[in-house]
Amino acid sequence: MSDQAIGMTYREACRAGIRDALLRDPRVFVMGEDVGRYGGCYGVTTGLLGEFGPDRIRDTPLSESGFTGMGIGAAMNGMRPIVEIMTVNFSMLAFDQIVNNAATIRHMSGGQFGVPLVIRMATGAGRQLAAQHSHSFENLYAHIPGLKVLTPATLEDARGMLWTALEDPDPVLIFEHVMLYNMVGNLPKDAGPVPIDKAFVRREGKNATLITYGGSLPKALEAARQLAEQGIDCEVVDLRTLRPLDDATILASVRKTRRAVIVDEGWRSGSISAEIIARIMENALWSLDAPIARVCSAEVPIPYPRHLEDAALPQVPRIVAAVRHTLG
Repeated sequence: MSDQAIGMTYREACRAGIRDALLRDPRVFVMGEDVGRYGGCYGVTTGLLGEFGPDRIRDTPLSESGFTGMGIGAAMNGMRPIVEIMTVNFSMLAFDQIVNNAATIRHMSGGQFGVPLVIRMATGAGRQLAAQHSHSFENLYAHIPGLKVLTPATLEDARGMLWTALEDPDPVLIFEHVMLYNMVGNLPKDAGPVPIDKAFVRREGKNATLITYGGSLPKALEAARQLAEQGIDCEVVDLRTLRPLDDATILASVRKTRRAVIVDEGWRSGSISAEIIARIMENALWSLDAPIARVCSAEVPIPYPRHLEDAALPQVPRIVAAVRHTLG
C-alpha cells in the first residue's frame, strides 16, 4: 500500500465522508433510526455521536415519513441534513415525502425553494435478510424527475459522492449496497469530491461491454477477469449514477465493442436494465453485432436460504455465460 493511501473498508469510507462533511460545514447534521448510540444498523455512523453530540447526530423515532419530512423542512430552511433510512424497503414508508415533496418543491414553487437534502440507504441482497429486507428499489427512484440517484461501488465514490451531493441544491439519494460494506481497499489521503453525473470505465476492453452498478460491479469485474483467461476482452462500465444516466459513456463503449451485457440486481420487469437497453436501441442500434443481453435477479421475492438467495441473484457464472452467448 502506498504511503499516499489509507487502507479501510467501504463502511469506513462512508463514515469518513460523513465525518468530513460534519467538520467542513456546521449546517450538516445526520438523522435516522439508530444512527447515534447504536452507531447505525450497518455501523457506518459508529463513534460520530461521541464526537459531534446529539444536536448533529440525531436518533429519530421509527417513523420514516416523519423524519424524512423533517429533513425536507430543515433543508428548505438552510440546513444540510443527511437522512439515513436503515434499508431501502423502509423508504417505501417515506415514498410520499420523497416523491411528492422533495422531488417536486422546486418545480411547484417556481424555483423559489430548493431541497438540498441527502438521503442514504442500504440496498440489495446477499446477507440472508429475506424477502422484506433484500430489495433493489433504485430503479423506482431513478424514474422520478427532481431526484439524483447515486450508487457508489468504490471506496473513493462512497466518500467523495457524499461531498458533491451535499453541495447540490436538490435532493440526492445514495444507495449503498449491503454486500460492499466489508469490502477492503485503499483510499488516497487527498481524496476529495467526485462528480455525481458521470459513469466510469473500470476496465478497458474490445469484445463486449459489461454495464453495471453498485454491488454488482465486483461480480462484473471478476467475470471480465475470467473471460480474459478465455481470450475474451470485456470492457466494464460502472454507471455510478442512475439518474441522470450518462448516455455518452454507455453509448461510446457499446459503439466500441459492438456488444453489451447489463448486470442489474433489480428484477427484469421495469428495471434500470430495460431503460438502458431502450437507450442503446434508440441511439446505437446500427453499431450492434448482437442482441443486448442482461443478467438480473429472478422474478421472485428474494429467498432467505443461502443457496436459494444465491440462485436468485446475478452471479459470476451467469455473467460469463451471458457474454459468451452474446459472442455466439
